[in-house]
Amino acid sequence: MSVSNDRKFLGRLSLPERQYVADALRTETVGGVLLLLAAVAALVWANTLGGGYEAVRDFHMGPAALGLDLSIQHWAADGLLAVFFFVAGIELKRELVAGELRDPKAAMLPVIAALCGMAAPALVYTLVNALGDGSLDGWAVPTATDIAFALAVLAVIGTSLPSALRAFLLTLAVVDDLFAILIIAIFFTSDLNFAALGGAAAGLVVFWLLLRKGVRGWYVYVPLALVIWGLMYNSGVHATIAGVAMGLMLRCTTREGEEHSPGEHVEHLVRPLSAGLAVPLFALFSAGVSISGGAIHHVFTQPVTLGVVLGLVVGKAIGIFGGTWLAARFTRAELNPDLAWPDVFAVATLAGIGFTVSLLIGELAFAGDAALTDEVKAAVLIGSLLAAVLASVLLKLRDRKYRTLCADEERDDDEDGIPDIYEQDDPEYHLRMAEIYERKAAEHRERAQLAGASRDDADRPA
Repeated sequence: MSVSNDRKFLGRLSLPERQYVADALRTETVGGVLLLLAAVAALVWANTLGGGYEAVRDFHMGPAALGLDLSIQHWAADGLLAVFFFVAGIELKRELVAGELRDPKAAMLPVIAALCGMAAPALVYTLVNALGDGSLDGWAVPTATDIAFALAVLAVIGTSLPSALRAFLLTLAVVDDLFAILIIAIFFTSDLNFAALGGAAAGLVVFWLLLRKGVRGWYVYVPLALVIWGLMYNSGVHATIAGVAMGLMLRCTTREGEEHSPGEHVEHLVRPLSAGLAVPLFALFSAGVSISGGAIHHVFTQPVTLGVVLGLVVGKAIGIFGGTWLAARFTRAELNPDLAWPDVFAVATLAGIGFTVSLLIGELAFAGDAALTDEVKAAVLIGSLLAAVLASVLLKLRDRKYRTLCADEERDDDEDGIPDIYEQDDPEYHLRMAEIYERKAAEHRERAQLAGASRDDADRPA
C-alpha cells in the first residue's frame, strides 16, 4: 500500500487499483482454502498411512534421457511451483509499472516493511542457532509470507479487511516473493551446466521476441515454456526461476483500445490454475510430515526448528511492524485516521504465515538430510499455525471497525456501479443524490398525509 500525495499511509486506493486487488485476492482466497485442505489431507495421509504417502510422494516418473526422471514431490516443487512463480512474476511486473511500486516514494513503505519482514526472521533464526549451536543453513526458511494461506485464515475466521490493509498485505507478499526468488536463485543454485543455462537463456530471448512481435496463441508459448523450464532445471538453477523470468517479460501496461494489458489477461487465466491446483498439490506432497508428541517436543527444543517457529511468529511481526513504523516516522507519513497501528501489527502477525515458499526453501536448505527436512517442515506448519491463531485474535478485536469500513467502501446509494466514497468530488453524484432524497421526501410527505387522514378517521365519533 502506498503513501498518497497527502502523505497518508494506508489511505484510500484508487478505484481501478481497488478492483484489481479485490479480483486478485478473491482468487487467492479460494486457492488458500484449497491449500489449507490440501495441507490437512497431507497430514492425515502421512500420519495414518505413512508408508503409502511416502511411496506416492517418492514415486519417480518422467523422461530420464532429458534429466527429468523426478519424484512426484520434485515434480510438484520444481514443476507446479513454476506456475506459481510465473504468476508472481506477472504480479511483480504489474506492481512495478502500473501498481503501487511504480512510484519510488510510494513504494518506500511497503518495500522497507517487506525487507525488514525478511531480515528480522532471518536474524531471529540465526541468533537462536548461534546460541544453540544449530545449523545456520535454514536462515531463509522463515523469511517468506504465504498470501494464499493468510487469506484462507481470513476467510475461515470471517473477517473482511478494509481494502487499504488488503492491498498492503498483497504488496508485502509481492515484494516478499521477489526477494524469495532472489534467495533461491543466489543461495540454492547447484553446480551450473552452462550449456543448459545457455539454452534456457536463448529460449527466454525467443519468448521475449515473440511477445514483442505480438504473436498470440497458447500453442506457441506453452511448448516453448516447457522447453525453457526443462533446460533451466538441468542447468542447476532452480526451475521456478524460469517461471518468474517469463512472467516479468509480459507487458502489464494498457495501450489504446485495450481494457486490460496482456499481462493482466494472462494472469487472470493462469492464477486459478496456480492457486487452485499447483499450490495445493505442492502442499499435498510437501506438508505430509509425522506429527506426534515427541515431534512437537523436538520442534520447540532443537535450535533449527525453534529458530523457524520464532522467526515466523516473532521475527515477521516485529520486522514488518517495526519497519513500517520507522519508515512512516522518517517519511512523516500520517496513518489513515480510520485505522490504527494495532491494525498494522495484526497484519504483520498474519504475514508470519510462511507456508508454501518456506516449505520449498526448507527442502532446498536441508536437501541432504531427510529427517531434518521433515522436522523443519513441521516447524513451518506449527509456526504458521501459531501466527494464524495470534493474528485471528488480534483481527477479531477490531472486526466491528473493519465491517463498518468495508460497508462504507461498498455503499452505492445512487446505484451507478461506483462506490459513493469515490464520487464525493463529482457534482453529478450530488445532484443524483439530491433527486433521490427529494423523491424519498415526497414519498414520506404523502405517507404522512395518509397516516394523518387515517388517524382522523379513527378519532371521528361513530
